[in-house]
Amino acid sequence: MTWQLRRAGEGDLDAIMLLEERIFSTDAWSRATMRAEVANAQGYYLVAFRPESPDRVDGYSGLFAPRRAPQADVNTIAVAPAARRRGLGRVLMLAMLAEARERGAHEVLLEVRADNPSAQALYRDLGFVEIAVRPRYYQPDDVDAVVMRLVFIEPETVPATGSTIDASPPTTTDPTNGPAT
Repeated sequence: MTWQLRRAGEGDLDAIMLLEERIFSTDAWSRATMRAEVANAQGYYLVAFRPESPDRVDGYSGLFAPRRAPQADVNTIAVAPAARRRGLGRVLMLAMLAEARERGAHEVLLEVRADNPSAQALYRDLGFVEIAVRPRYYQPDDVDAVVMRLVFIEPETVPATGSTIDASPPTTTDPTNGPAT
């Protein structure tokens, strides 16, 4: 299956809420909260759809990342049951991480349900590490939240160690008369 991503807008709210309420039935965000999040200039929300069905959303994700702030938060990610185990969650997460870096974040945080080992495995595979647990965070289910963090490693250019550089002009050797300059 192939998906395309686009920036979420007001016109995607019905499709997002359909997934939100189906996937997070007991702790789904309200329509008003989702509308505010999608419209927030400091946020970045994407929807995933198949090219032949642009109105049908198979997944969405949201990031809170003010420009030049050192930290970003993945607020939400959801993939329709029929689209799971096909890499869509990874694609959405990679898009969130790319946007966080683009906005200048040095680290990204997220919370994941303690009873969702497949999501935790994806996040670990992307480089996130567990840093805390929030007891009974997800209500009314009394499920703990595992707080995870990914720190972006900045590339560094350093001279090679153990080598020397000879800055003298090159010389050539004449096999019959010895060195020549």
